[in-house]
Amino acid sequence: MLTLPEKLLFALLAVVSLYFAVIGFRRVILAVSRGERGYYPSFNHLTERIGEAIARTISQSTVFRDRPLVSFFHALVFYGFIFYALVNLLDLLEGYLPPEWLQGFHHSVLGGFYRLGADLFTALVLVGVVYFAVRRLTRDPRLLAVNPRTLFHEDALMGLRRDSLIVLGFIFLHVGFRLLGHSSLLAYQGQADPWQPVASLLAGLIGPGDNRLIGWHIGFWGSLGLILAFLPYFPRSKHIHLFMAPANFALEPRHQDGSQVSSGALSPIDFTDESVERYGVERLEHFRLPQLLDAYACIMCNRCTNACPAAATGKALSPAAIEINKRYELNRVSGALAAGGESPRAVLDFVINQESLWACTTCGACIEICPVGCEPMIDIIDIRRQQVLMAGEFPSQLGTAFRGLERAGNPWGLAQDKRDAWAAGLGVPTVADNPNFEVLFFVGCAGSYDPQAQQTTRAMAEILNHAGVNYAILGKAEKCTGDPARRSGNEYLYYQLASENVATLNEALQTLDPTKPKRVLTTCPHCFNALANDYPQLGGHYTVMHHSQLIDELMLTGRLPPLELTQPLTYHDPCYLGRHNGIYDAPRDLLTQGGNTIVELPRHRENSFCCGAGGAQFWKEEEPGALRVSEDRFQEAQATGAAVVATGCPFCKVMLASSESAQQDGAPAVVDIAQLVAERLRTIKLRIGTTR
Repeated sequence: MLTLPEKLLFALLAVVSLYFAVIGFRRVILAVSRGERGYYPSFNHLTERIGEAIARTISQSTVFRDRPLVSFFHALVFYGFIFYALVNLLDLLEGYLPPEWLQGFHHSVLGGFYRLGADLFTALVLVGVVYFAVRRLTRDPRLLAVNPRTLFHEDALMGLRRDSLIVLGFIFLHVGFRLLGHSSLLAYQGQADPWQPVASLLAGLIGPGDNRLIGWHIGFWGSLGLILAFLPYFPRSKHIHLFMAPANFALEPRHQDGSQVSSGALSPIDFTDESVERYGVERLEHFRLPQLLDAYACIMCNRCTNACPAAATGKALSPAAIEINKRYELNRVSGALAAGGESPRAVLDFVINQESLWACTTCGACIEICPVGCEPMIDIIDIRRQQVLMAGEFPSQLGTAFRGLERAGNPWGLAQDKRDAWAAGLGVPTVADNPNFEVLFFVGCAGSYDPQAQQTTRAMAEILNHAGVNYAILGKAEKCTGDPARRSGNEYLYYQLASENVATLNEALQTLDPTKPKRVLTTCPHCFNALANDYPQLGGHYTVMHHSQLIDELMLTGRLPPLELTQPLTYHDPCYLGRHNGIYDAPRDLLTQGGNTIVELPRHRENSFCCGAGGAQFWKEEEPGALRVSEDRFQEAQATGAAVVATGCPFCKVMLASSESAQQDGAPAVVDIAQLVAERLRTIKLRIGTTR
């Protein structure tokens, strides 16, 4: 239906547009490919990866994790975009082919359903775009209203709103011109089409007339011509996430067997490779490939910052700003990176500042909530590595913890020969006493030295003794797993501690029956995560159990009585137990086996709010903010009306119990689940004793 001059002009413009678009996309791909390769592969099991990425993208399941109303309107635009790939193709064919060539298709039932889909999706996309435009224009820029101390890339300050409006404007005009063109065509033909109710309604408003065919030409050029105008800008716009988000899903780090890597697992540094001259991330090209891909996959929705406990309590950290800053710097320097050059400045100059860097609790909330699979937490840890290992820059309080770990094997720096002093009078066997144990109880530093955590450790020993579990501890041979060192960037110190522990554990476990699983028990989720996710990198392969899992198992097999609680109770999900390792049910199951009811916190399970201790925060002062993370969480627990706040982490227990509100009269008590079970055992024993 196009005239010959129109066909020639459109073809010429298409060649020019595609030429510059290909250059832009090629530059992005080459820049991303400059990213380093990680310990976990990104290109194995590609068929499976691609299938899962398509399923996650089409289902929009990750988008609907949060903000149902916004996600609904996003789905309208997204599914409309998918269908419009076909619409644009057929519109192009209609422009270049004689009308009679497509009559058979348009007069078929299939053609009718196609026209109905195109008509309805056109309307739905317009509704979605109008919603987002109003939302964007009537609210403060969400990403810039986080915290005045947050570092934002200088181009982002003006670029965020401009880019959003360009994309929204393109979609609105592209779809709007298409609707105008087909409505004008119906008006020219002088008839309504029942398969195109929206276009028919507009055609009635336009009215019949021979000159209405001009409207179709305007619609064609306005719709498809805008695509040609937008394509060269596409690689620099946020709209690129349409392709990069599925790619991010497909190329996420996986184990060799194709299984997903826990968010609690970090890529290690090979300290045996003497050719390595740098550790951690100092410049853009030092990030791994998936981390650079994150920047282009990011949809700038700010969900990660909304979920971040540091941001929620007034700290300068914004996980969203990390990805946005990376994107805008990549737009600046992608040409140099694509050509093999170096980026001109350090990431601390534009990605994140020192205050934000050390505010992260490594809780993983940003990773869990992200609809496109970005991992800002991993970026933070890699930048911390460079700061600690190369620059020697870190909060002074961490220096005390590092020295304690180096000299005494624990962050407190307390004597190693006091590590098993907590077990006095409990008859707890060591590996030397009981080499044929079935369960190795890895106590951890908090459980060994902290007075509040020792209450949990002693309670767990009582439980194991009562249930007749054949267990043993390493005693003085145990050292810190290295978790606080690793999460704070001191990877070399972690490597030393972990290597020693792996050797000790393997020696203790090698004498056991090889046909039985090597079960390692811990009451600390941070120890659990290190043993389960970090230690396999060093040859430590164990079946790791959190004490809530073992207690639940012992209750189910009748070796422990169910709990009977008389007071309302709530449960706080530790980040390193829940989000990082997916253990949500075992603590709840054991707490409710006696018919008890848990009053769930508003933020629970995968949406749980951090206690503030992770990422080595326990060993340093919190960055300035409106309130402490632990205070925010305790106030939430207090508002449930529960008399007891149960948890399954020694650090969560200490942080929540030491919050300001916890010191008030009538505040709920913070206890570990093991303490509740041990108290139940004591009550039963006392009852039996009195009846005798």
